Parts: sequence; C-alpha cells; structure tokens
Amino acid sequence: MKAESLVVSAAINIGLAILILSLFSILKKQPFYAPVYYARRLSLGHRTDHQSFSFRRLLPELNWISRAVRVTEEEILDNCGLDVLVFVRLLKFGIRFFVVCSIVGVLVLVPLNYTGSTVPNTSSHSMDAFTISNISSGSDRLWVHFSFLCFVSCYGMYLLYQEYNDLLFKRVQQLCNRRSEPDQFTILVREIPLCNEHKTRGCSVDHFFSKYHPYSYESFQILYDGKHLDKLLCQAKSLTKKIEDLRHLSSTKKYSRNSSASDAWKYDAKIEQLEDMLQTLGREIRRIQCRMTIEQKELPVAFVTFSSRWGAVLAAQSQQHTNPLLWITEVAPEPRDVIWQNLAVQYRRLPLYRIVIIVAASLLTIFFVIPVTAVQGIAKYDRLKKWFPPAMAVDLIPKLRSIITGYLPSAILNGCIYIVPFAMIGLARLAGYISRSKKDINACNMVFYFLADFFVTYILTNGLAGFSLEILQPGLLLWDTLKSYTWDHGKKKHPYVYSLPYYRIIPFVALCMLIGIVYAVVSPLLLPFLVGYFLLGYVVFINQIENVYITTYETCGRYWPYIHHYIIVAIILMQVTTIGLFGLKAKPSASFSVIPLLVVTILFNEYCKIRFLPTFNQVSVQDAKKNDELDKKDGLMEENVRKALDAYSPPCLRPLDLGMEGTSSTKPFLSPA
Repeated sequence: MKAESLVVSAAINIGLAILILSLFSILKKQPFYAPVYYARRLSLGHRTDHQSFSFRRLLPELNWISRAVRVTEEEILDNCGLDVLVFVRLLKFGIRFFVVCSIVGVLVLVPLNYTGSTVPNTSSHSMDAFTISNISSGSDRLWVHFSFLCFVSCYGMYLLYQEYNDLLFKRVQQLCNRRSEPDQFTILVREIPLCNEHKTRGCSVDHFFSKYHPYSYESFQILYDGKHLDKLLCQAKSLTKKIEDLRHLSSTKKYSRNSSASDAWKYDAKIEQLEDMLQTLGREIRRIQCRMTIEQKELPVAFVTFSSRWGAVLAAQSQQHTNPLLWITEVAPEPRDVIWQNLAVQYRRLPLYRIVIIVAASLLTIFFVIPVTAVQGIAKYDRLKKWFPPAMAVDLIPKLRSIITGYLPSAILNGCIYIVPFAMIGLARLAGYISRSKKDINACNMVFYFLADFFVTYILTNGLAGFSLEILQPGLLLWDTLKSYTWDHGKKKHPYVYSLPYYRIIPFVALCMLIGIVYAVVSPLLLPFLVGYFLLGYVVFINQIENVYITTYETCGRYWPYIHHYIIVAIILMQVTTIGLFGLKAKPSASFSVIPLLVVTILFNEYCKIRFLPTFNQVSVQDAKKNDELDKKDGLMEENVRKALDAYSPPCLRPLDLGMEGTSSTKPFLSPA
C-alpha cells in the first residue's frame, strides 16, 4: 500500500468513526431508544434520567466518554463480575503495551528504516520506505531491530506476568465474595451406573456418596430425559405470550373511542379460549412430570450437593472409581450457566463430537481462504481493471484510486469475516459442552485461530469503524424501529438485554493484538493506530458494560488463561517471523540470536502454566476450607447449603407459572432427594 492510500483509508475510517459516535451520542438521549442503549439499567429497574425535549438533545456530546474514563475496576468487578473485568484488562493491556512500543518504534525504528537503504528509493511514496524491507541486506542496523524485538518480547512477558498474578488474586477474592453461590457446594457426576439392587441410578448415587463421602455428602438431583416435556413447556410459554398480547389489545380497545363493545368482547372470548387450552396443557405437563418418576426416565447424570465446599472440592478433583469412565466428577457450573439439553449427551461420545467440530472448523478455515483471496485479488486496482474495464473511469476522478486501493480490500475482508464468529458459535453448540461459558470459550479459540490466518490491513477497518458500530448497534436499532411501527405498535417496549459476546469480541481484539505484535518490528508505523484502536475500544465497551450488557454467567476469570495464550502465540510468531526476516536480509547471526529469546518465551509460558493455571481451572482445598470457616463464623453455612439443594432442578421439572396461583399445577413436582 502507498502512503497516500493509507492516509485515505485512515481518513475514511476516522471520519466514519466520528460520524457514528456523534449519531450514537444523539440517539442515546432520546427516550424512544432507551431499550436499546440502556437495556441493562432498565432491566435492573434503574432510571435513565432523560431530559425533557430541548434543542440540546439533538446535539452530539462527549460526556459518555468522560464517564467511561472515570469508571474504576472495583465498580466493574462489583457490578458485572470478574469475567467482564478480564476483558477490560485485555483492552488496558493493549493500551499499556502499544503506547510504549509506539514511542520506541516511531522514534527509533521509523527513521532508521527510512534512511536505511543505500540504493536510491524509487518508490518514496510507498509504505515500504518505513518498514524493515527498506534496510539494506547485511546492514548492522538490523541489530537495532533485534534489540527492539528483545524489548517488545520482554516487556510483553513482564506485563503478562503482572496481569496473571493480579487476576489470580482477584479470582481467589471473588470466590470468597461469592460464597453463597450454589456451584461452590455442588459437583456434576456423569456415567452413573445402575444400582444392582433397585435398578435405578438415583439410588446408586445416594449409596455411592453416602459410603465414600459420608462426612460431607448432603443430597443429589438426578436428571431426566424431558425432551417431550420441553416441547409442551414451549407451547405453554407461547400460549401465555398470546394471552398477554390479547389482554393488552383488549384493554386498548375498551378505552378507544373508535372501537365498539363487540370488538372488546371478541378479544375476551379468544382470551378465555386460550386460557382453557393453557389449563389443559398445564394438567398434561403435570401428568407427564409425575409419570417421568414412575417410568424412571433417568439419565446417568446428577448434581450432587455437599455440606461444605471442602467436601465438594475433594469429590470434584478425585478419581471416584478404578474404572475412570465411571463416576466422572467435575465442578458444577452455575445453575444459570448450565446447558441442560447437552447433559443428555453420552459422555463417551463427546470426544467424537469434538473431533468432528475441529474438522469442520478446519475445513471452514481452508475453504474460506478461497473466496476471500479471490475477492481481495480482484479488488486490487490493476486486476479490477482487467476483470471490470469500466473501473478505469476512476482515473478520471482525483484521489478515487487511493480510496479503492486503500479501503476496498480491507472493507471486503471485514464484511466476509463478520460471519465467522456466528459460524463458530454454531459449531461450538454442537460439541456437547455442558455450560455456556465452556461453549463461548471454545468458540473464542476457534475464531482466534481462524482469524490468525488473515494478516491484512485489518486494524483500521475493524478498529475505528468497527468499535463505533458496536456502540451504535445499527442492527438492533433497525429491528427496534421496525417492531415499534409494525406488529408491536402501541405496546410497552422492553429492554433488549443480552450478555457480553465474549466469543465474538475477545478473538477480534486478540487478533488485532497479534497483528500489532507480529508487525511491531517489521512495520512500527502500525503501532500508533493500535493505540487508538484500544483506546476507542476501552471507552466503547465501558459504556456498553455499564448500560447495555447483563451478566448471564460468571466463571471468576477463566477467560484470562486463554487470552494469555493468545498473546504468547503472538510473541512467538513475531520471533519466528524475525528469524526468517533476518535470514532474508543476510544477517544469520541475528537470526541465531533470536533462538535463545524464543526459548525464554516458551519457558516463561510453561512457568505460567505451572504457577497460575491450576488455580484458574480448580479451587484449592485450602481456599475451600477457608471459605467454609468464614461461613461458619458468620452463621451462613446452613443457609448456603439449603440454597444449593434447590438450585439444580432441571427446567422440565420446575413449576410452570400459568397465571393460576394457588392451583396444583403451579406446585413443585419433584424435590432433591
């Protein structure tokens, strides 16, 4: 890319970002769009404090940026949890890392590269003049690049160690603060054999844990095959929604001057008919729920609750049987994090499922290269003229060629890879993960390794304009407007609440970090753009975290080991790339000098796995016992255990609220054993 094309591309994206952010700052002040831009606050019952109409409401403002800068990590941790804070720390890591690297790179490497060629530069307007490619072969200036490589690598590892150590402390503290959560007393048990005497799995669970964990075992919740019942429950919810809508329309007609009493009567008759159907469906649901117990539709899966965290930790981290494929135990996810239908998947089939998913993701990566490469190749101006001769007309318009060569290829790539996270989360759903957090983490990995295959001018397009679109939410905005003026016209608007899409945003942010780290030595002029990328991302997502996203699960920071791994991969790729570059530049001594640095990086990563990773994957017996003692001191132990006993009831066995309080159809059907 020529310097002129880069400037044009940057100008387009900066202009788009300013335009989109200005539009957002206006729309967020309009009460009509509060369900889009203040979904979290409205769902929590907070007021949005919209001003009365004035001319000021139609002007853009920057107060949301100053508010984002003032938000502290303690506020994020208290209001949203450690997982959200981990993502925020990733953005802050990028800011700290690339600010320092930019200063050194721009002040030292850029002038060195520009003056590094002994041959007159025939393409002074090319970006190559500012990269390592402009350094003459065999030049001793390459040792400066080697020194910068060592600095970037060591500084990155220093920051990573600080982050890992600090987040480990916050994880331990967060587990202590969340002592009332039921997952701390509960484990998931799979591959439960039948009881030899009674031929039921529930009986087998009770016998096994009463015998081998007699001092801490409390109770269990066996799971059932409730596929048919799930369909009936969906029908019941659909009928309930129809009744609510008809009631709203009926009340609207009654108070409308243009409607007759007969119109309202028709709605009342339809409501009565649907209520009768709902009553019948409720009785059928109860009958099947009771029959499920009789017919013993048990699954070889159960949630087992213990009277202490100490007992749960020991059981979750121990081998229960001489056959490791029986009585398989693990820490239970949060109740709200459980994917109930995946618990019915046989444990022995899971490796096969995951192999199929890996193959599918690999094939998607391979075949995705073909259309992207073809489209980007055609998008290059010289080839575009060959494939589409009318494109030669752009030469008649000044600067238009720079727009096409500087912006079009990256815009096409961004459009193509937009679908990647959604394809990967779809594949992850088929892998049989028992919790949404594990599914999202797996999708993060697949998306990251997919995108690492595409090293293009991606920062500008996805960074500046991409983060701006994230805060504007144009898709949701159009959907809300369409609903408000069509089928939901006149109805009360509900906030659009959803969680932080980790599977989508973490891989894209990590990809930009990878590109920046790999190109830090090669093209340091890219680094200042990355500073702007992470700064904008920080203020955008702080706003979204405060006003839009809700917390749907909490893993207490388990995303960080994966983020650490992505950054280590980037540092290693940078070092491997420079080994090849120094070799091409006829400086083999510099290439060999990188090898010890590569070894140090790998050893650092292995040390982090030994020192930090185990505490992120499981809870230590020491911490579990310490939290038990705190509960006993505060008199909360029995209350927390009692909460855990009721928390893991399967959705198919929970009482359904049909708007018939006090009837038998709303009472609980099965309680924990």
